[in-house]
Amino acid sequence: MHTNEVYDVTIIGGGPTGMFAAFYAGMRELKTKIIETLPVLGGQIEIMYPEKNIFDIGAFPYIKGSDLIQQLSKQMDPFETEICLEENVLEIRKEDDVFILKTDKGTHYSKTILITTGQGSFEPRKLTFDYNEAYENTNLHYYVSQLDTYKDKTVVICGGGDSAVDWALTLEDIAKKVYVVHRRDKFRALEAPVTLMKNSSVEIITPYKPEALIGDKEKIHEVRFKETRGDETITLPVDHLIVSYGFVSDNRQLEEWGLETEHANVKVSQRMESNIPGIYAAGDVATYDGKVKLIATGFGEAPTAINSIIQYLNPESFIQAPLSADMAEKFTDHFTDEH
Repeated sequence: MHTNEVYDVTIIGGGPTGMFAAFYAGMRELKTKIIETLPVLGGQIEIMYPEKNIFDIGAFPYIKGSDLIQQLSKQMDPFETEICLEENVLEIRKEDDVFILKTDKGTHYSKTILITTGQGSFEPRKLTFDYNEAYENTNLHYYVSQLDTYKDKTVVICGGGDSAVDWALTLEDIAKKVYVVHRRDKFRALEAPVTLMKNSSVEIITPYKPEALIGDKEKIHEVRFKETRGDETITLPVDHLIVSYGFVSDNRQLEEWGLETEHANVKVSQRMESNIPGIYAAGDVATYDGKVKLIATGFGEAPTAINSIIQYLNPESFIQAPLSADMAEKFTDHFTDEH
């Protein structure tokens, strides 16, 4: 049940950046709330990529997606963050010095807002030709949730971006055989993983694109591919087909809230400020010249946004304040007890 209680900061979006921002807001002793549309915290990583290895977190050569979200949850634990799940913000307006956030479940009140919605609502880019949609319930996948599903199987991956290459490398030692089929000779993924893939047992087929799924009423047995700029075709046997074409995202509500946007992202200053005083953005949803969309970037932007919020709420405050003695003891004891 929602009350008229006013929070220091309400974070819209409970992905990695939002979770880290909530932790840092706790460190700065802000009264914090997260509103998230999904049934769990963690965003796309928790829902779509729990088994995927993530390589852009400092000090971790790699970390599994679900493990990253679990660690972020532990990091938030010492602080009393109010978490509202399966709730969608519909309207934002300001009365006096307080923002009023209307959702599909009620009303929230906050002195400031931090938007960390990533790419907004999302759905996978699907195959563009007609196929039996029943395959999506069996062996046609748009993201990977359980690695054991592919053990000792023949897996065909369509796509040329980071996710396609990362999945190929992850599944190489699990599946019996992995194919990667891309419509271009050149891959969009980062150079080092592409080189690893080319030197692995993964079989790369380019430039081809899928044109037909061959199977029964329930499962795909073969996939036929056609040369991108030619007439040659090849047919591959398949136990599982992974289509990794990325996602179609929707952040259209940002403009409805009065925010200045560029390519469906919030334009921010170096302090993560939007064009509306009191509203900030961080992570993939925030944009500025030279922006690099990495999880690590969001982790850097979140404390900048929180410190900016501190100064907005109290212009006389320091950018970086030390923990109070009580908070430092509570924080240290929490993690000492964990071990």
